[in-house]
Amino acid sequence: MTGVTPTELKISSTSQAATRKRPRWFRALGKRDTPQQIEVGGHAFSLVKTYKHDSWAATALYRCGDRKIVCKFNREQSIFGLPGRWIGLILAHRESAMLKRLADIPNIPNHSGTVIVDGRKTPTASAHEYIEGQPLSWCSDVDGQFFETLRDTVKELHRRNIAYVDLHKLENVIVDEAGHPHLIDFQISVKLWNVFPVSILLGILQKSDLYHLDKHVLRFGPDPNATIDRPWWIRAHRCIAVPFRTVRRQFLTSLGIRKKGKANTEQFVEEGLTKKDDAARREIKRAA
Repeated sequence: MTGVTPTELKISSTSQAATRKRPRWFRALGKRDTPQQIEVGGHAFSLVKTYKHDSWAATALYRCGDRKIVCKFNREQSIFGLPGRWIGLILAHRESAMLKRLADIPNIPNHSGTVIVDGRKTPTASAHEYIEGQPLSWCSDVDGQFFETLRDTVKELHRRNIAYVDLHKLENVIVDEAGHPHLIDFQISVKLWNVFPVSILLGILQKSDLYHLDKHVLRFGPDPNATIDRPWWIRAHRCIAVPFRTVRRQFLTSLGIRKKGKANTEQFVEEGLTKKDDAARREIKRAA
């Protein structure tokens, strides 16, 4: 970050549009916001800030003294009259179970414990210890060792028959204050039996993890425009996902929720950056 001025670091904050609250159908908690107080492990935590509140979850930072945790309140709002709480129960259970399963890996945050709101357990919520640092972005000062450590972490997941699945998002990798990588957000990670025919799906998902990791390595290398061959299953997925995402974003933009492709109501988890802001910072870093 050497050579970057405070003024230059305000690029994203000055370019953000004023937030507008989503309709309740597009909010995990409906009309409710993240609670001001929660209890975890017998300790009371106070809300510091809400990172984002989208259709799937409301994610927020909480503090108790010097300890900070990130709590994710998964979907409870009904979907046009249909029950939606079951989605939140599944997502919270999956993430909590995965964090507990990977508790011995140092590059993955520890599960914080059961979340209690207003004296009652909240099974749709999952919490983990906060990692002091910043999400991986184009302005991050990382080297080859950073990605080797990250690769070792991903390979350890694979050794345990787990696929991370969400490695295409830079903001899911946190760079701590010592410059080490940490993986967060295990909401859609999966553990599968390495037995045919399930092993075929497991292999595809794990190869996708490595593809996205290699893609990040290339982009942070001397030639950020370098590319690698995209696997056929990712190309097939994009044929469906890209048009769907485009229509969804256009619809949200028409409601005033999104502007220029970014949700006005959202920030990336733990202060992620938009691609446009990342590119600007990359140029600043090169010029420094």
